[in-house]
Amino acid sequence: MIDRDWIAARIPHHGDMCLLHAVREWDDQHIVCAAVSHLARENPLRANGRLGIANAIEYAAQAMAVHGALLNGANEAPKAGFLASVRDVRWHRPRLDDIGQPLTIRATRLSGNDVSVLYQFEIHAGELLASGRVSAILDAAALAGKTL
Repeated sequence: MIDRDWIAARIPHHGDMCLLHAVREWDDQHIVCAAVSHLARENPLRANGRLGIANAIEYAAQAMAVHGALLNGANEAPKAGFLASVRDVRWHRPRLDDIGQPLTIRATRLSGNDVSVLYQFEIHAGELLASGRVSAILDAAALAGKTL
């Protein structure tokens, strides 16, 4: 199993902002990660003492980043990218922090190239919590000064 230390060394999120604690499985098209950070009081995404369900998108984005690192055989953190769009998102609960079990984050790569990727995601914890599609630009600095 790939652990949190490996993950933190290969995504641009450090300290408490690295939300994932393990990769359970992966192949060329998908990844399944686990997280318990939604239960942590020091989770940096908490607002007003709560971790709202919209933060599921960040969990999915980090799973996407880890998948990219695995596919590229990366031994270092990737370049900083950004989320380009979030589509067809469905929330099935209002919060993540009131779930007393680990999260399972599934992300499936639908398309991609050296510039951008598109994934479908689902977040589960005994039940479906959130789902949707996320597209990301992989290297923000490479696009600086370019027209999209």
